[in-house]
Amino acid sequence: MQNVKWCIGCCLLGGLLGSATIIQPAAASQPAAYTKEHAITIDATTITPQSWWQVPGVTPSIYASDPESLDAYKTTESRALKLKPGKYKFGSFTYDFPFAVNLEGKLEFDKSLDQCVEGRGTQTLTVRCSRTYPYSGQRDYQYQ
Repeated sequence: MQNVKWCIGCCLLGGLLGSATIIQPAAASQPAAYTKEHAITIDATTITPQSWWQVPGVTPSIYASDPESLDAYKTTESRALKLKPGKYKFGSFTYDFPFAVNLEGKLEFDKSLDQCVEGRGTQTLTVRCSRTYPYSGQRDYQYQ
């Protein structure tokens, strides 16, 4: 009989503990500097001929099947994007390159892009080239 009482007591206690709310430890979150969005302007208005551009994962894709209903951004106007610190890629149909937003909300990109891209250390990315090989057919940057 004593074993039965012990078993009933264990079951009751187990049931109470089983229905208790389990509190999870707080997830380690990123510092606020990593989650703050910065206003970054993309200015590709000097690209000729006019085209569309994208920042994958942030703006509408340039690879829609119908150009008439394409939501992607055109090179005819500058656009302000809200970007968190991190790595991104500017892309058009003929030219793409990596860039980054640092913790202070300033742009960083490889110096080899200087003949086609301006804005390092600022919040405005100006893209001037429409082709990957804008001059003499020579590659103008290296991916790292």
